[in-house]
Amino acid sequence: MKTRDRIRNRLSRRVLILDGATGTELQARGMPPGVSPELYCAEHPDIIRSVHKGYMLAGADVVYTCTFGANRYKLASYGSADARELNRRLALIAREASGGRAMVAGDIGPTGRLVEPFGDLAFEDAVACFKEQVQGLAQGGVDLFVIETMMDIQEARAALIAVKETVGDAFTIVTMTYDSSGRTLTGSDCVSALVTLQSLGADAVGCNCSAGPAEMVPLVAAMSPLARVPIVAKPNAGLPRLKGGVTTFEMGAREFALAGRALIEAGASIIGGCCGTTPGHIEELRAAVKGMRPSSGGAPRALLLSSHARTAVLGEGSELAVIGERINPTGKKALQEELRRGVFSLVREYARSQVAKGAKVLDVNVGMPNVNEKELLREVVKQVVLACDAPLCIDSSNPEALGAALRVYPGRALVNSISGEQDTLDEKLRITSFYGAPFILLPVTGTSLPKRAAERLAVVRKVVARARDYGFGKDDILVDALTMAVSADAQAPAQTLETIRLARERLGLMSVVGLSNVSFGLPERKWVNAAFLAMASANGLSCAIANPESEEVMSVKHAVDVLRGSDRDAHAYIAKFGAVVPEKPQPRTHESPASLVARAILEGDRERIVELVGMALDKGEEPGRLVDEVMIPAIREVGRLYESKVYFLPQLIASAEAMKLAVERIEPLLDRGGASAATKGVVVLATVRGDIHDIGKNIVGLMLRNNGFTVEDLGKDVPAERIAEAAREKGAHIVGLSALMTTTMAGMEDTVRYLRNQGLRCAVMVGGAVVTGDFARAIGAAYAKDGVEAVRVAESIMASLVKGTEGVHGGSR
Repeated sequence: MKTRDRIRNRLSRRVLILDGATGTELQARGMPPGVSPELYCAEHPDIIRSVHKGYMLAGADVVYTCTFGANRYKLASYGSADARELNRRLALIAREASGGRAMVAGDIGPTGRLVEPFGDLAFEDAVACFKEQVQGLAQGGVDLFVIETMMDIQEARAALIAVKETVGDAFTIVTMTYDSSGRTLTGSDCVSALVTLQSLGADAVGCNCSAGPAEMVPLVAAMSPLARVPIVAKPNAGLPRLKGGVTTFEMGAREFALAGRALIEAGASIIGGCCGTTPGHIEELRAAVKGMRPSSGGAPRALLLSSHARTAVLGEGSELAVIGERINPTGKKALQEELRRGVFSLVREYARSQVAKGAKVLDVNVGMPNVNEKELLREVVKQVVLACDAPLCIDSSNPEALGAALRVYPGRALVNSISGEQDTLDEKLRITSFYGAPFILLPVTGTSLPKRAAERLAVVRKVVARARDYGFGKDDILVDALTMAVSADAQAPAQTLETIRLARERLGLMSVVGLSNVSFGLPERKWVNAAFLAMASANGLSCAIANPESEEVMSVKHAVDVLRGSDRDAHAYIAKFGAVVPEKPQPRTHESPASLVARAILEGDRERIVELVGMALDKGEEPGRLVDEVMIPAIREVGRLYESKVYFLPQLIASAEAMKLAVERIEPLLDRGGASAATKGVVVLATVRGDIHDIGKNIVGLMLRNNGFTVEDLGKDVPAERIAEAAREKGAHIVGLSALMTTTMAGMEDTVRYLRNQGLRCAVMVGGAVVTGDFARAIGAAYAKDGVEAVRVAESIMASLVKGTEGVHGGSR
């Protein structure tokens, strides 16, 4: 029996138990701070062997190889590059330790970098990096793979694709890590991540780290209704505490085990422990859940789409979904010109405006002559991802372009479309199936369109039968009912409506229409479109490709949702119409150059910000006023939107980078003696010794600079001596310290102590995934959870210094 079948068979009978923490167990056995755990274990195999054996004897069904950071990017920080061989050796050690009594999971962790479109690591470079790990782990004989502690859904996708393309059908677990708001660093919620990963081929999906069992229960419960694979939960043993200079977790084994029962009741089928857990925790956990049966699942029938931050559910009982049609160059000269020049301002504008008007999904089409559709579609998809959080419908007849766009899209996109054309049917089904995307079925086989519903249904049956061979089910298909112009054929709408009805009643399939086609050639088309939408809905229509900026169409859509019961208690309808006041026509006004600069910062328009600043200056805007009264308020508004969860990390980074470009353009013109040119304070930033993660620190630095601070960034894995030297040399008011891992956060206390011993009285601000306010207070530092809060904390510290009082978190200089 294959491992995948063996695991599934076991899950049908009982809960699967994973191992617990590795890092804290290694520290307890003498691993010194600041070293690579992976390299340390390769040099001290008996130590990691004892950890594996401890968990196996405690009753873990699966033990993880000590390869969490064994990728080329992290190993480079320690002067090592042979990731493949290191993974192979550590996998062999785990297999030997397990003795066949526990399965061995090849552990893959994050690179420490953000992957495009959210960061600067190219997607294919990320895939190649993870393939090296997968190859080594496979050579070492692992039974399954686990991709864990992922903060970026795109990086998780890259790792999962690496497993699929390297070893094919190995059982693969993927777990993300979520903050206290229930989001990852790049803004993904647990349901969107679930939909994305289970459709891409993960055999089990869930969460690990950053939370204790109680905090993880709501995440598991949120995923359970839409889960089509087992849910995984691997919580910490509570929150970290600093005791005697050592990071500890205070949740005892018995308390942890009892909390594990709640995770299973919420829907988890695979559970274990993360930071702070020991073999004792796992032994108690296994005993506590003995006899409990995993959730049987039973996700409702629905077509699921996801972006990196939002899920769209299409199906019976769901709202009539509008797929926004405006990102299409056909008939849009300005958009065509921008796309040919590689400019995407209109693309982003159309994306935002359609979502604001109620589009649930956005169609993306770049088809026009004399362009490289593959590269252009790929780039436009990335731009739309950064502009909004609506799931996408990727619209192309070019299989190569379709594959390129699906590969880089950090969600589950809808494909528009796959027809009965034999020349492309299998190729498109193969590509679409690999990326787990549902598709719109276009019932066409030749150059002519079938006019009658019965003819269309015959094509649908053939395509559905072929799609079944590629693993598609009925919930993965939307039938295009083929909307024709009523002006050309008065019977055409009736055949479209009949196609919708027959697809639902005879084949159990959902449907979609290209709404505006019906009114082609008629005046005042909006009324025909709106009326036809109501008629189609009455016949069972699931969604429509339409212009959401049509007030008539969207008003009918909201009314339809109420009448067919998908808008419960008419909440959405009342929200739209309950306080509507007829608008009086206003004379059209143009935005001032300064307001365009502010909007560019708010929207993260890095393409045009320098040009817009130049226009504002040419129109007489005074540089200091532009910074103080336009740009800084704009970036503060971005911070407010980020804190209120309207914006997420991608938007924050884009806006911060736009602000940085604007400042660079205007800085030479500022009066160095004036207030605008003066620094708010000097901050030295560093990731503490032994920690090679710097994503969060880099964002903090960017936000501080944009808000008027002078920042000296020392990088990652920085010893306390160098931090102290830089603080003294730069005259730092504040030292900012970052740590991601529980095994390195104690280095923050060591650094604070060293600064004080050196007579440095600058304030200290700390942050990182494992850091808490209690921990910060215990070491005499201020706490900032993210870049936005870091600005506020830094300003508070500087205000206390200006008043002449002692620095609130470390004393005045």
